Amino acid sequence: MSRRIALIPAAGHGSRFGSATPKQYLLLNGRPLLAHTLDVLCGCAGIDEVAVVISPGDEWFDGFAWPARVQVLRVGGASRAESVANGLAALAADEDDWVLVHDAARCCLSPDALQRLLDEVGDDAIGGILAQPVADTVKQGKVGRIAATVPRDGLWLAQTPQMFRAGLLAEALQDAANPAITDEASAIELLGHAPRLVVGDAQNLKVTWPGDLALAGAILAARKGLQA
Repeated sequence: MSRRIALIPAAGHGSRFGSATPKQYLLLNGRPLLAHTLDVLCGCAGIDEVAVVISPGDEWFDGFAWPARVQVLRVGGASRAESVANGLAALAADEDDWVLVHDAARCCLSPDALQRLLDEVGDDAIGGILAQPVADTVKQGKVGRIAATVPRDGLWLAQTPQMFRAGLLAEALQDAANPAITDEASAIELLGHAPRLVVGDAQNLKVTWPGDLALAGAILAARKGLQA
């Protein structure tokens, strides 16, 4: 039986966020943001292993308590792609194992969206990702002004997890320094494959800017209130 392994690259410093502390360690509702990200992955019975990739020089991880099932891999690279490639190598996963790469900063992933990905991609020949169809009108900008309106038909916003076989993903990330690789799906696409699109959840936002932290906190607090 192939395993399902969640791999969370968390070696970045969140330069766009503008904080001296990497955003994955900023407190959100009293806990580090990364802890919320790990909650849903560790709580999913369909996932066999959970591993976090951090920088070898990480000064923050050991200062917090993490779920017992979380494996820490201190092999983070200069980019997300390098961190994922290094993490795959450290895991020594079988080629047929499924790897679900999930952004550390997507702390509002819902159990329902995660299960939908597992269900819809589990028998796919290539793999797939969570994504949202674009609903807003899309503008192309140039020097602070609108240059064009881009048709939104067929456009999707990529989310995570992104779920692929370990062997295929390792092959796709052999040139991890390629700037065309912006996520795992783009690496798979460069091999000529077309990953499956699985409808995600608008609440599965990526905390990128300071204002996103408050929004994520509100989402998590609301969910906790519904569960109480």
